[in-house]
Amino acid sequence: MPNSRNYIFKKGKIPERLDLFLSRETGMTRSKIKNLLRDEKIKINGNLPEKPGVLLKGGENLEIICPDPEPSKLEPEPIPIEILYEDQSLLVINKPAGLVVHPAAGHWKGTLVNALLHHFKQLSSIDPTRPGIIHRLDKDTSGLLLVAKNDYSHLQLSKQLKNREIKKDYAVLVYGRIMQNEGIIDKPIGRHPKDRKKMGIIPSGREAVTRFKVLKRFNAHTFLECRIETGRTHQIRVHLSSIGHPVVGDSLYGRKKDDLADRQMLHSWKIKFDHPETSQEMKFEANFPYDFEKVLMHLQVDPIPV
Repeated sequence: MPNSRNYIFKKGKIPERLDLFLSRETGMTRSKIKNLLRDEKIKINGNLPEKPGVLLKGGENLEIICPDPEPSKLEPEPIPIEILYEDQSLLVINKPAGLVVHPAAGHWKGTLVNALLHHFKQLSSIDPTRPGIIHRLDKDTSGLLLVAKNDYSHLQLSKQLKNREIKKDYAVLVYGRIMQNEGIIDKPIGRHPKDRKKMGIIPSGREAVTRFKVLKRFNAHTFLECRIETGRTHQIRVHLSSIGHPVVGDSLYGRKKDDLADRQMLHSWKIKFDHPETSQEMKFEANFPYDFEKVLMHLQVDPIPV
């Protein structure tokens, strides 16, 4: 059955276009709003509006009818996943390193999405190629990941993400000793002009901001907590490499080979957001995986206090 959502354009507000208001409230693109309007899935006070630019003047009751999603062509697979939290709206997953988040060229099977389709009957359908996926982690990054069970939750969480209201903290081990206790890296990131597999600090790239603080210093390494204010591809890896402290085990932006770690020592450690249905503040923390703990224990032999 199609599901519907209602929105009120309150009295006393400055008049606003229908498509602009719904795009801001739902997180949908204006083209998506236009398509729903064309398919007669949007009503104002029970009536079908003539065009997306119709002006809302105050007091209107808007209804959006979301059609049933088309059957997914993705294959469910019985891949085990660690669920830290589940309710009717969302999931919080602790993703292991080595697991690709969603199918793409070269990875059509064996992904987190394939696992989710096996374990759950309902996932959001905003993007049928990535059902439930709100944000991503690199294949070799472990830790917390949000998954939406329905379209409303997906749109609301995406809206929080866009507005930088979801707080994500990462545990990171880097080469070298960072002497300042905390700092901000504010450098634009874009596709590398010569190597399309890489991102880089590009003046014409998109804004990217990473905050970091030192948790512990070792002889030749530093253990950090990083908070990203933007969600650019490979952001933490690119930013830390740009200041001369690449992530341990990161062969793309750091050393080609490292006996200390088999993968990048980057773990999505903490996440904070508002529940999409209840607005309750939600906080989660994921323990470090065994390989991360093992590397930290190895370095404990001669730590240097902060």
